[in-house]
Amino acid sequence: MVILQPNYVPWKGYFDLIASCDLFILYDDVQFTKNDWRNRNLIKTPKGLEWLSVPVGGKISRLIRDVEIPDSRWQLQHWRTLQANYARARFARQTFEILEPVYLQERHTNLAVLNRRLIELVCTLLGIDTPIRSSSEFPARSSASDGVLALCKQVGARRYISGPAARAYLREQDFADAGIEVGWFDYSGYPEYPQLWGDFKHNVSILDLVFNCGEGARRYLKVESQITGENNRGNGA
Repeated sequence: MVILQPNYVPWKGYFDLIASCDLFILYDDVQFTKNDWRNRNLIKTPKGLEWLSVPVGGKISRLIRDVEIPDSRWQLQHWRTLQANYARARFARQTFEILEPVYLQERHTNLAVLNRRLIELVCTLLGIDTPIRSSSEFPARSSASDGVLALCKQVGARRYISGPAARAYLREQDFADAGIEVGWFDYSGYPEYPQLWGDFKHNVSILDLVFNCGEGARRYLKVESQITGENNRGNGA
């Protein structure tokens, strides 16, 4: 099982974590953090890395699930920015055809819903069939390590897989006491893929990989091979 906050077109490591488990939960009922990955991500351009940001207003005190998108002008802006920087990519035509409904035909008013829409779309492109749910579907819980543990218990998880940043707050002993193994995903050693615009950059949106590699994008993911512990695929429920 994996629990992550819903990010805007996140990087490849995010999708590796989804592929590594048999249940993925979007942690959408926790505090929204401003100027973070929740409403923005990076793409490559001839001038270097550039942010694609979804405007969500200045209010800080709200849960991710409650973050509204006040207008839709950003959708055309992001579409044009992607076109300007990925028109030369090998799989530009196919990728734009898949993204067009999201950016030009649909109207997005909630950030968590938008992020889930795009995450599920990319999972389909990458052949990842892990079930996805949102934490707001479950009864109220506490935050941080206690909240994650409570979710694991509610779905009957036997193994929880996390990115390395969670070591700062996750209390592994609490999970062990509950009979839940903790595995840590290793983000190091990703292979490079054909990429536009200068020196290779790993820390960009998954869209960069899809535009450049199309259906072959999955070959550049680790999928299940880099999780520490005896078993590669996490037991979700």
